[in-house]
Amino acid sequence: MARTRITPLRLDGENAEQKREEIRRVFHETFSLYESLFDHLQDSAAWVEKAIPLRHPLIFYFGHTATFYVNKLQFAGLIEARLDPHLESVFAVGVDEMSWDDLDETHYDWPTPEAVRLYRQEVRKMVDRLISELPLTLPITWDSPWWIILMGIEHENIHLETSSVLMRQLPLSRVSPVAAFAPWDQAGTAPQNALLPVPGGLVKLGKAKDDRQYGWDNEYGNHQHELQPFTAAKFLVSNQEFLAFVEDGGYHNPDWWDEEGDGWRRFSRAEHPPFWVPDVEGWRLRLIAAERPMPWNWPVEVNALEAAAFCRWKSTQTGENLRLPSEDEWRHLRNLSALSDSDGWEDKVPANIGLSAGCSPCPVDAFPQGDFYDLMGNVWEWTSTPIYPFPGFEVHPVYDDFTVPTFDQQHNLMKGGSFISLGNEMQQEARYAFRRHFFQHAGFRYVTSTNTVPEVPIYESDALVSQYAEFHYGRSYYEVPNFAAAVAELALRAMAGKPLRRA
Repeated sequence: MARTRITPLRLDGENAEQKREEIRRVFHETFSLYESLFDHLQDSAAWVEKAIPLRHPLIFYFGHTATFYVNKLQFAGLIEARLDPHLESVFAVGVDEMSWDDLDETHYDWPTPEAVRLYRQEVRKMVDRLISELPLTLPITWDSPWWIILMGIEHENIHLETSSVLMRQLPLSRVSPVAAFAPWDQAGTAPQNALLPVPGGLVKLGKAKDDRQYGWDNEYGNHQHELQPFTAAKFLVSNQEFLAFVEDGGYHNPDWWDEEGDGWRRFSRAEHPPFWVPDVEGWRLRLIAAERPMPWNWPVEVNALEAAAFCRWKSTQTGENLRLPSEDEWRHLRNLSALSDSDGWEDKVPANIGLSAGCSPCPVDAFPQGDFYDLMGNVWEWTSTPIYPFPGFEVHPVYDDFTVPTFDQQHNLMKGGSFISLGNEMQQEARYAFRRHFFQHAGFRYVTSTNTVPEVPIYESDALVSQYAEFHYGRSYYEVPNFAAAVAELALRAMAGKPLRRA
């Protein structure tokens, strides 16, 4: 087993100058790896064609991760001026659509890929210069200026993964293979899945503020839960195991779908998993830049709604009450596996993760981890838990909207990482959540359990919502004039005597 493409960073160390050079190396490796992913795009049209209506075209994401550095470093007061205000406006904000049918039809005048490459070169130079100049004391804490640079590195890791998903959704004619991202080359018949007993126990989640690895805001705090014994699937659900659901008309039977899932099913007209391609000679699987005969022993990749529908269908086939594991149950399995965290792997990686074994899923029985397989790596595992803040949660002042918008009970947690996950994504404390209809390199395993899925608290109380509404729409609040009206009045005064069009 090879090492990950990029070694995880630690926040501590004995030598600040060695740490400075380690951060410089990881920054450049991450920046270059991300750029090389876009070598998959075959022509200029591929850059501006939307892979799906609910996401920007790939040219946006190519510029977005560089702009992130500029916007956050300026907000933190670490640089005085922007590099290109126009591009930094165009590439500032991504898309987290409100619903699967909320289509973004806004027109954008996108710059050329070459213009964005030149802009990225300037950002690279600027960050490298900061790495040389910023004073560094160890350990790095989240109020250190170095946290912003680490935040930019981890942000790019996230978009390496999500951009690779979008490339899988482009027409095959728009992409071509890249040697550095070659897929796994073995496939066969899937093993028979089985439910294995899992002892109960106390699960503790939440990072300490002095943890030795970078974390996003939602990882910090304290949570614990006493679990009763349950059973869990030995393997991730394979393409072969999922095929029975497809062939039994699972996508046409509303009985297996909850209200949200059935709405998505009818709107999308889905008939099979998103990366399955029907062919006269049998099913094929779409990878980033190729199709191949279906590898039946690889994990199926679906959204959370499809995974939950399969569990309902499978329950009637087996007589068991199957569901997706909760975050707590997944973490309990991870703890029992005795896997070390990512900064302890050294030269060996115990999973298909970090591009260590190829840029694709692999057989579900390739990586044993204790009694179970793929508790880490291969593909992300959907859980039944909507993301929520742990007690003690705080937003990071430089990125206050990283997680808070997802505390809406509409975003479910995924755990374990995938074949292309790097950095923070490889950590056991990582908490990433996406809307349940969202496609990622993600699959699932099922459990039977008497443990109740914890009720996720609403982050914003009715009282807070009422205060926000009064602040925005009332005449005044705590003697502060209505904000929107005050801004409008300022704008009108500034535009006095000038043509009034639209703001």
